[in-house]
Amino acid sequence: MAKMWAGRTSGETDRIADDFNSSIRFDSRMYRQDILGSIAHAAMLSRQGIIGVGEGEALIAGLQGILADLESGALAFDMTCEDIHMFVEQELTKRIGDTGKRLHTARSRNDQVALDVRMYLRDEIDELLPTLRALVEALCDRAGEHKATIMPGYTHLQRAQPVTFGHHLMAYAMMLLRDMARLSDCRARMNCSPIGCCALAGTTYETDRRGEAADLGFADICRNSLDGVSDRDFCLELMSDLSILMMHLSRFSEELILWSSWEFKFIELPEAYTTGSSIMPQKKNPDMAELIRGKTGRVYGDLVALLTTLKGLPLAYNKDMQEDKEAVFDAVDTAKMCLSVMTPMVAGMAVQADRMKQAAQGGFINATDLADYLVKRGMPFRTAYKISGELVALCLREGKVLETLPLETYKSYSDLFDADLYHEIDLTTCVEKRISEGGTSISSVDAQIAYVKEQLG
Repeated sequence: MAKMWAGRTSGETDRIADDFNSSIRFDSRMYRQDILGSIAHAAMLSRQGIIGVGEGEALIAGLQGILADLESGALAFDMTCEDIHMFVEQELTKRIGDTGKRLHTARSRNDQVALDVRMYLRDEIDELLPTLRALVEALCDRAGEHKATIMPGYTHLQRAQPVTFGHHLMAYAMMLLRDMARLSDCRARMNCSPIGCCALAGTTYETDRRGEAADLGFADICRNSLDGVSDRDFCLELMSDLSILMMHLSRFSEELILWSSWEFKFIELPEAYTTGSSIMPQKKNPDMAELIRGKTGRVYGDLVALLTTLKGLPLAYNKDMQEDKEAVFDAVDTAKMCLSVMTPMVAGMAVQADRMKQAAQGGFINATDLADYLVKRGMPFRTAYKISGELVALCLREGKVLETLPLETYKSYSDLFDADLYHEIDLTTCVEKRISEGGTSISSVDAQIAYVKEQLG
């Protein structure tokens, strides 16, 4: 079949070349944005007197009919078409005759596809943000339930200082809040219309780029036509933001995997988000968390693939840029899928508070508080640090913990020790003393939850 771009050439291409060149199998998902963009373009052409009023009305009615039929299932995509743009224009011409050929006036596929991708990704961000918000809300809810649940805090994966589970969860809420802000910023920069840039140099017609952009909900227009058709920064920015989001989900997944192991047993994941073993009947595997961790690399790969594709391209449009869609679509799909699994997994996990408290008691994570006890009584910190370390070493030799050492033993190391030290090194006291803003005390965790909820609005 001859192509709609036939003229300079015969429009006859090899079947293998057709398949290689075609993008409709993946860009057909932008059908709604493509048709809405075309409706706005037809309205602008008519409004500017570039086409007749009746022609504009016919174009708009025909496009609305195609959209309705695609959404109802009455019309199927013709996968022999080169792309979604050609499919819509071909179907329109089939329905309303030669008037359909007027639609492409003052427009190129170069600015058309740039428009479609921006509109599509703008809509995807609008879907992503509520999904991400739901996970942040779930974290806040669980943090509120466990703002007094003591667990070991870690550095180097070694027990370090006591924190609460609520405090730990709020660290991830803060990360995801930043992810929401990044996606919102990305959407704002994305919200500039390239339509009217045409192939690369603009058009000789008296078009109304700003009016057409406003009709499509854009805040501005691309100010340079070369940049308008060749810019894919918005794709890269979105994929970068999604890579950071996936990194956060991956870090959290790693902890869920560790915490649900027998070695930790801090949590138990919902059965609906775990699997069993085909040979070991005792197993309950955290497969969903592992898949989130694994799919993070996939999103990273999508970003690197497009960065590599774009790095050597001269202005303006090049066919290489067709490779943007599969990468960015996959990154968006993957992030949405992971969020849809993570939220109910977090909401439904069972927290083993006793195991957390037991682990905290066995790790000498109140040693810093012991040193602070001496410092508050006038001892230089480095001296207090050395004495606390020696007392930990003694406990390890004798199989004790700091809370069970006799007062006489403490006094043999320093006369500054008194009976009130046991209150000072109690894990609950250790947590509640962390009163600095952002710390692990109950009041601080409450403040963090309130802050996040305020940011969510």
